[in-house]
Amino acid sequence: MNEAIHPHLLPNPLPRPARDRSRQAAPQVFEYLREQIVTLVLPPGAVLPRAALQDLFGVSSTPVRDALMRLEEEGLVEVFPQHATRVSPIDLGQARRTQFLRRAIEQEAVRLLSERPERAPALAALETVLSRQRAMLAAGDLEAFDAADRSFHATLCELVEASEVWALVRRSSGHIDRLRRLNLPLAGKAPQIIRDHEAIVAGIAAGDPATAQAAVRDHLSRSLASADHMRRERPDYFRD
Repeated sequence: MNEAIHPHLLPNPLPRPARDRSRQAAPQVFEYLREQIVTLVLPPGAVLPRAALQDLFGVSSTPVRDALMRLEEEGLVEVFPQHATRVSPIDLGQARRTQFLRRAIEQEAVRLLSERPERAPALAALETVLSRQRAMLAAGDLEAFDAADRSFHATLCELVEASEVWALVRRSSGHIDRLRRLNLPLAGKAPQIIRDHEAIVAGIAAGDPATAQAAVRDHLSRSLASADHMRRERPDYFRD
C-alpha cells in the first residue's frame, strides 16, 4: 500500500490516544505507537500513513516524523522515503541478542536481591505485580496480563537501582516482546509465566541466588524455544 494513494488509512482502527498538553507531543506519539507495535495491534507489515497518524493524534507532521524516526532506530518500523512506513518483521537475530542481554542483567538482579539481608520490601513489590498478573489471568485480560508481565521484569531492575540499564534493554526488546506476545495466547502459556515468576520470587525469598538465577534462565529461554513453531504459523511476521 502506498501512502500517496491511501493517505488516511490505518491497518487497524486505533482509539484516539489521550494527549498530555504539558508534555511534548513526539514522545507521546512514540510511546503510543510502540505499545501498539509490541502488542501486535499494529502487526508486522502494517502500513503507517503519516497523514493518518497526524489526524489520529491531532498534531503536525513534525512529532509524527520524530516518533517514526525513534521507532526506526529501535528496528520496529521501516521507512521508505516518498513511499511508505511499515511495521518491521520480527527479527529473530535481534531477539536472540536481546535475550542474551536480558538473561545476564536479570540474573545479576536476582542475585543481588537474594543476597540482601532484608528482602521483605523487594518481595512485597514483586508480589504486588504477581497478584496483578493472577487477577488479569483470572479475568481473561491478556493485554493487561502482558503489561504486568513486562512490569515484573522492569521491577527486578528497579529494585537493584538499575532502571537506566533496563531502559537500554527496553530499546532493543521490541522484537522479543512481539515474539512473547505471539506466544501468550497458546494454551498454558500464561499460567506457565506465573509459575516462572513465582519460582524467581521463591528463590529470592529463600536467599538462594543459584535457584533464583536458574529460574530466570529457564523463564527467559521459553519464548525463543517456540520461535520455529511461531514462524511456521506466521511466516509473514518474521525474518532472520
